[in-house]
Amino acid sequence: MLPKNAIEKIQANVSKPCFWKSLSPGQTWKSKSMRIIPEDFVRRTRGAFEHRVVFSVRWENSWQLWLEREKNELFMIEEDWNEFVDDNHLGPNDNLFIKHDETMNLEVQIFKNNGVEIIDVPLGVEPETEPFHPTPKKPHKETTPASSFASGSRCSANGGTNGRAKQRSSDVKNPERYLLNPENPYFVQAVTKRNDVLYVSRPVVQSYRLKFGPVKSTITYLLPGEKKEEGENRIYNGKPCFSGWSVLCRRHNLNIGDSVVCELERSGGVVTAVRVHFVKKD
Repeated sequence: MLPKNAIEKIQANVSKPCFWKSLSPGQTWKSKSMRIIPEDFVRRTRGAFEHRVVFSVRWENSWQLWLEREKNELFMIEEDWNEFVDDNHLGPNDNLFIKHDETMNLEVQIFKNNGVEIIDVPLGVEPETEPFHPTPKKPHKETTPASSFASGSRCSANGGTNGRAKQRSSDVKNPERYLLNPENPYFVQAVTKRNDVLYVSRPVVQSYRLKFGPVKSTITYLLPGEKKEEGENRIYNGKPCFSGWSVLCRRHNLNIGDSVVCELERSGGVVTAVRVHFVKKD
């Protein structure tokens, strides 16, 4: 466990609700008691989450954990919590500092007993997969096509060079053929087991000079067959993203490894919709 003075130093400039998790004698990280979210924390966040939380760590991976109540205590589902523990190789010398970010989002910092924070991917943990994005084209009207994309509900970005597109997370050939408007910004998102929100990476934002609506304003997913679903504009870990992505993936039976070409529609220079083109693997 961290020394008291180390805990006080870490919390000194934190104004948001937070709590610690560390092992007591006889506990393991998979003990049921480790899955409890403290009631005081729940009260201080004023009902920000009821059914699930999203853990995000320094290297930009994230985990969705569903919640359940037993009597007066709120627990993270065992399967989800155990996945987080295993993915981060938590051991007896680890301490978790968990801080409320916004709504259901919680920032998680991992500290060793000596006070050293883990800021890189632990050995054996795969970083978020990086969706593909095309190289920049010449500006046309209000569209300034791009060069690379990152993070999707659990992802990051990469770009092409010398006018040729590269891709890292999926094998979609010639994704431009899916576009309704070839001048629209777009990126290819690979479906992973973590798909809580659809992120737009800094390289994509900068390359296309994208602008977004206010936080919690509506973003529309335009689906095949002229169907529509709605999400919200969010900012998480300093990156713009859209909620509603996990529901969309489940509703349309997307599997891990499937690819989606995400074509961005803009009005007045602001992203208002994501036109979704499903590209399932063979």
